[in-house]
Amino acid sequence: MALNCGILGLPNVGKTTIFSALCGTPAETANYPFSTVKANTGIINLPDPRLEKLSAIFQPDRTIPATVEFVDIAGLVKGASRGEGLGNQFLSHIRDAAVYAHVVRCFENSDVIHVNEKIDPSSDIETIDIELALADMQTLEKRRERAEKSMKNPAEKKNNEFILAILEKIKAVLENAQPVRSLDLSDEEKNAIYDCHFITAKPQLYVCNVDEAGIKSGNAYTEIVKKRAEKEGTEAVSICGKFEADLCGIESPEEKKAFLDDLGLEETSLSALIHSAYRLLGLRTFFTTGKDECRAWTFRSGDTAPKTAGVIHTDFEKGFIKAEVYTCDDIFKYGTEAKIKEAGKYRLEGREYIVQDGDIMFYKFNV
Repeated sequence: MALNCGILGLPNVGKTTIFSALCGTPAETANYPFSTVKANTGIINLPDPRLEKLSAIFQPDRTIPATVEFVDIAGLVKGASRGEGLGNQFLSHIRDAAVYAHVVRCFENSDVIHVNEKIDPSSDIETIDIELALADMQTLEKRRERAEKSMKNPAEKKNNEFILAILEKIKAVLENAQPVRSLDLSDEEKNAIYDCHFITAKPQLYVCNVDEAGIKSGNAYTEIVKKRAEKEGTEAVSICGKFEADLCGIESPEEKKAFLDDLGLEETSLSALIHSAYRLLGLRTFFTTGKDECRAWTFRSGDTAPKTAGVIHTDFEKGFIKAEVYTCDDIFKYGTEAKIKEAGKYRLEGREYIVQDGDIMFYKFNV
């Protein structure tokens, strides 16, 4: 299960620079709007110190981390919902993302052109919000037309009345440029309109693109974005795209550490971005270990043991019998599986067990 995160924002705010740093490979950039003509896609390993510790203990032949897919999407401008700029192309790509990271320019630099010729995070965010809401309004109108036509069929009337009622609730928030995710829809309501794939129903986090002076303490612009994120119940991460891109170009671990030390940083800010996107989707990690392989697997919070077994292979879920379980903390504390068993921490769990983040799983199945 790979996380798909779209990187969006106005043109020339640093999306592609951040994407290049994430992927460790250069992508097309330039100091003018719409230099990113097509979406760039990259698969990034999910940073997880626990997997590194497990590999040090088990000494496997290979270590396989969980992965995150990031998509750098062409910039959005006012009027994109009507096809302005690269709007149509943008919207087709963002519909495919499970979560999106909204990059907001939070630095001054006269050499880097801003599409609106001024630095104003609130205005930039509102431009994106309005265009996404307008795009969702178009989707809503098409879905409403279908529902109204289907009302002629008596067998479908009740279901379509339900759908139309939901669409009216959604229309009210979209008309105020508010996202669909701000509505407290029930699971039944969400399932009824699932085919709409509303863009603003997707989780969103903010990425404040700062200069080096703003990496540690931020600035007045980042405070604006963070307050907005807090109000919306989401997260805001500060990243210096230029710094991260420069850091990515350093191959020596020692030199990288020295580069971070110069700014008083313990780790790259990109890790914070990846983990924020991971959390927003309610994703968690379990591990399998052994001499052949130590591997991190992605699952959804609340999944049962058979469901997580199916992440590895569908046959594991179909033939699930039980799971042998202990935690990363157990192996880090006791050092060996034998000592974990002596301490009574090695467990057998059945079909109803809810897998926890950091569990180490061994599945018993019969096919």
